[in-house]
Amino acid sequence: MSIPGYWSNNFVGNINGVVWFRKEIEIPKSMVGKTAKLWLGRIVDQDYAYINGELIGTTGYQYPPRRYTVNSTILKEGKNTVAIRVINNSGKGGFVLDKPYYLAAGNDTIDLKGEWKYKFGKTMEPLENQTFIRFQPGGLYNKMIAPLLNFKIKGAIWYQGEANTSNTSDYRETFRAMINSWRQNWKQGDFPFIFVQLPNFMEETKEPTESNWAELRQAQLETLSVQNTGMVVSIDLGEWNDIHPLNKYDVGKRLALQAQKLAFNEHNVFAENPIPKKFVFKRKKVVIYFKNIGNGLIAKDDKKLHYFSISSDGKNYVWAEAKIKGNKVVVWNVGIKNPVIVRYAWADNPSSANLYTKVGLPASPFEIKKRIKSTTNIVYK
Repeated sequence: MSIPGYWSNNFVGNINGVVWFRKEIEIPKSMVGKTAKLWLGRIVDQDYAYINGELIGTTGYQYPPRRYTVNSTILKEGKNTVAIRVINNSGKGGFVLDKPYYLAAGNDTIDLKGEWKYKFGKTMEPLENQTFIRFQPGGLYNKMIAPLLNFKIKGAIWYQGEANTSNTSDYRETFRAMINSWRQNWKQGDFPFIFVQLPNFMEETKEPTESNWAELRQAQLETLSVQNTGMVVSIDLGEWNDIHPLNKYDVGKRLALQAQKLAFNEHNVFAENPIPKKFVFKRKKVVIYFKNIGNGLIAKDDKKLHYFSISSDGKNYVWAEAKIKGNKVVVWNVGIKNPVIVRYAWADNPSSANLYTKVGLPASPFEIKKRIKSTTNIVYK
């Protein structure tokens, strides 16, 4: 059995229960007598990690990264055994791809990916889904928001939306309604509300495609039309295999920039990400004017812009050429004579999208459509 990798159909399929994994490794003398770190990426759902029969650590659910400390007395020179007890509650379980799996002490590191032995422990029926208070009617508001209404606040930050990607049309209304409800019930006016646009997630596609995650990002972008709101773009901060990506530092840094400007009125802070301001559809190209460009736009890490797509019928899309000209981007494809829609970073995981400002903030993913008039101003903000 190789890890990392989910259990495949020719292994255990969707069997729920316990599987033991074991791997023998050679420890050099230079690692002995030192405190070590055991990194086991992410495991679905629960794990107990052992080295030479000693319990090193355990994690009870799938999302946290497994980073365990190994006592200096545990490793020995020569053959050592790493064993992992994996408990899967329902669906597929096992080791998540493209995560770090290694044992390190001092300057030495042992890669743990590769072949492991495995043995079935126990099978069980899938656990029923738990009904948390937040899934009950009014649960989130009554349990988590209403008790706070007597406290004064400076503003709010919000990072959410993954659970709404299956119903993006409703999100356009419910997200705005939530912001307005909080402001009404706190009775502090239109306090700053700063939110994080969904990051990149899942596998990258090679061709233009439809995407619920892109639809929801568009709904979030359009929420900027609500007074005194700010949006952090995190399209470059996600992980294809992790709905809870680990890089929260840069998310927090971008949120802080927004708060400095929106909540604390520090107008010399450059905080906003580039978004379309207006656009002009011509016969063979589309000209998109941007705001929030700071000292200018760039194609990060390349001379060419990536992940623009274009359509002449709103159904079939092809990749488009795109070129920066001042505060605007010109988009075209020689095979499209009368474009009606342009999309940028329109995918679950547009990881190669590279339209940025010179200070390092990425442009928001977006979709623009041809209107009756040739020039259209956008009313995001």
